[in-house]
Amino acid sequence: MGEVLQEIGMVPPEKVQNVLDEYANHAHDRLTPYGVAGALEEFDVAVSVHADDIDDLEQDYTSLLEDAAALTHGAVTVSNVRLHEGEEIGGSRDDILEFERNGRLVAISAEHFGDRYEYFDQDAAINAIDELSPDDDPRAFHLVDFEREPNHGYDSIMVLATPEQAKALEENLGLTLM
Repeated sequence: MGEVLQEIGMVPPEKVQNVLDEYANHAHDRLTPYGVAGALEEFDVAVSVHADDIDDLEQDYTSLLEDAAALTHGAVTVSNVRLHEGEEIGGSRDDILEFERNGRLVAISAEHFGDRYEYFDQDAAINAIDELSPDDDPRAFHLVDFEREPNHGYDSIMVLATPEQAKALEENLGLTLM
């Protein structure tokens, strides 16, 4: 996997070596498609929208968007992330996720569920990350799709890649990018 990422210009050799060193005991493990998608995050080319519960929606959206923006190496900045809580109706709450992307205000509708509203709205988070695709740059965020087993929770993985890199990830790693 590291070799593919290096060959298509997504990571430098030093990063590949660092990840290989960190995961040396698992170097020959066979990864599921979800495992391959998740491993992209270890190479700093993807960000994961957690499906498990989180501590604080606004803080965790802030961290998520800052992590995604960091993948652009300064091409995109995120600031003033706010979650405006909406009305609670039947166990859900319609909120507005706002942030500034390179100084421009972005607002995205988000629906949160549960007693304590402790889960990301996956669609809203994916749409927010998509807003962070750099301008004047062929790289864009792509949702990594993979086969899912029933009754399992999966993080959503967003990878930043050029069209050529996205095609190479699909051809060489068996990923489906949307």
